[in-house]
Amino acid sequence: MEKNGYFLYTIQTGDTIYKLSNEFETSVQRIITANSGINIYNLNVGENIIIPVGNVVDTNEYYDSQKMYDNIDSLRIIYPFIQVEEIGKSEREKPIKCIKIGTGNKEVFYNASFHANELITTNVLMKFIEDYARAFTDNTTIYGLNAKNLYYSASLYIVPMVNPDGVDLVTGSIPIVDNAYINAQKIAESFPNIPFPQGWKANITGVDLNLQFPAGWEQAKQIKNAQGFNKPAPRDFVGYGPLTAKEALAIYNFTLRHNFRLVIAYHTQGKVIYWQFLDYNPPMAEEIGRRFANISGYTLAEVPYESSFARI
Repeated sequence: MEKNGYFLYTIQTGDTIYKLSNEFETSVQRIITANSGINIYNLNVGENIIIPVGNVVDTNEYYDSQKMYDNIDSLRIIYPFIQVEEIGKSEREKPIKCIKIGTGNKEVFYNASFHANELITTNVLMKFIEDYARAFTDNTTIYGLNAKNLYYSASLYIVPMVNPDGVDLVTGSIPIVDNAYINAQKIAESFPNIPFPQGWKANITGVDLNLQFPAGWEQAKQIKNAQGFNKPAPRDFVGYGPLTAKEALAIYNFTLRHNFRLVIAYHTQGKVIYWQFLDYNPPMAEEIGRRFANISGYTLAEVPYESSFARI
């Protein structure tokens, strides 16, 4: 029976792991990894096993929250060394999932889809998770780095969708008769120049999650209020206080529980890499930003003053 990225297969007489890997065009190691404890030299006829095939992540399709959850489940089945935890819930009680890969002492945090209409960043991180897990399994490289060395030297934490409710609104996954959709539409009516729902960046209650953090929140409030965003809006409303949105609080608390060497928040607008907070220059921040700029072709830039506050 075919699933998303794998087959549930019943062993037949004459089957071997090598025969099955050729038949399904997958690697022996991927089959072994997906079936912990399997005796590859003595397969039991009638036994059900998992055979990874193709790709789980389709970068040509936009993610809503359910598609992401389904893909995470498939990746965890195929690559059981992946660890998944729920770090919080959204305003609509959607799980905010975090995927961990690696066992090293260096901790790194990637996150995406803070802003609902920047949901393509979820695709990027989900594909990265799959590529990394496959490279580790097959003992190959990822972007020129030995995947096993990376796995044992660093622990990578990835939250691919910080704002599941907002993403579901933008993708049309929330029915138009749902109260959440109706309330969001009412919010949007006060901002007719922002297309609905395509221009929606906020969480489902109209709070911009990337303006919810304590560092400079009051300054962000003054700036955004002056721009006319002084109430729930499709974008740029800072909320009625820092960390009042459940999604932002989840990210904040999760970050405090760790000692991250690096935090990268993925966005889609501007083709720039911001690396500092006001005049604070964390060690190696500019150098790391420069490396990303060289690889991506994006511009390494200082954060504009009006965009400097209350962000991760």
